[in-house]
Amino acid sequence: MGKIVNHISALALLVGAATSAVSADAITDFDSKFRAAVKKHKVPGAAYAIIKDGKIVKTKGYGRRSLGTQNPVDSNTVFRLASVSKTFAADLTALLVAEGKLSWDDKVSMYVPNFKLKTPGHAEKLTIDHLLSHSTGLTPNAYDNMLEDGWSLQKIIPRFKRLKPICKPGNCYGYQNIVFSFIEPVIEKRTGKPYEALVEERILKPLNMETASLGLQGFLKTSNRAEPHVLTRKGWYRSRVKENYYNVAPAAGVNASITDLAKWVRAHMGSNTDVLSEEVLNMVTAKRIRTKREMNKRVWRPVLEDAHYGYGWRIYQIGGEEIVLHAGGVAGFRSLVGFSKKHGVGHVMLMNAETRSIDQLGAEFWAEFAKDVHRMAQVAANTATAR
Repeated sequence: MGKIVNHISALALLVGAATSAVSADAITDFDSKFRAAVKKHKVPGAAYAIIKDGKIVKTKGYGRRSLGTQNPVDSNTVFRLASVSKTFAADLTALLVAEGKLSWDDKVSMYVPNFKLKTPGHAEKLTIDHLLSHSTGLTPNAYDNMLEDGWSLQKIIPRFKRLKPICKPGNCYGYQNIVFSFIEPVIEKRTGKPYEALVEERILKPLNMETASLGLQGFLKTSNRAEPHVLTRKGWYRSRVKENYYNVAPAAGVNASITDLAKWVRAHMGSNTDVLSEEVLNMVTAKRIRTKREMNKRVWRPVLEDAHYGYGWRIYQIGGEEIVLHAGGVAGFRSLVGFSKKHGVGHVMLMNAETRSIDQLGAEFWAEFAKDVHRMAQVAANTATAR
């Protein structure tokens, strides 16, 4: 009987360890690191939030929305999310798949018939699965340079017929923005509704993401917004908002404050199953393809043990723990979101400057989190043994 009691006590302690993996001291420590990084790199404005056990336990903003002004960054200041937008596109697609309105095996050519590649038959084999897992077989970031130069999608898409794939569909990973965004016409043709309207209807409004929006006009309509900054020889310089990546809305079109981004991550830990069901969450966060290149990123390399891509989400292995996350970056903005569903911990950051410090902060946060989880588990195991 005593062994059973000890076993139950050990389990209770392990559960306690999971729910206390981010302590008050850890939050204070991260706040100090975040503030120090913002100061060291002279980042104009930044914000972060921490989610624990289904609750947003901390939101904080530092700096200014724009250099040369006194307008502070607060919990409702809107930033561009850049590639974190891909998580919204993937979740919306998964919702439609769960409802039987789409299939992961649907051919892209059914919805984007003018998309052709140099290798005969390759484009015709591509499915929604390939689009959202970046396993189309194309060279990474195909024709993003043209998008950045201001080319319209109507002008870029015909160029793909000159591009030869580097592997068969599903056989290799190649991160995309333009091709990823083909999910927009797929969704619109199947549902008969605009992509932007569906994101608002199915995701933003149900999750009460009050500051979130899509597109340039959505960004400009709020006065409490962060302005982009780029680094020059004289330091950070305020620049104008570039519309280019807004033209690929599923890849980079969402705007939100740190509070709303925290709500988004919170929902992925099971707090809003009426909006994002377990079925949907499992679909988008399942490992689809290994991403070896992630292992070589300078900041993440010391802590990253393995890396995969799901649908619109990355799945990292750090300190033996699975962390689901995604980063984003467009001219003048950086974003990083991540969570451990198992332990009920989420972490989000936004900056109105292109700085690698956000990756360093993210890597350190999750590495320390994994150490704390294991440390607490060991304490629990030792306590159970002693009993």
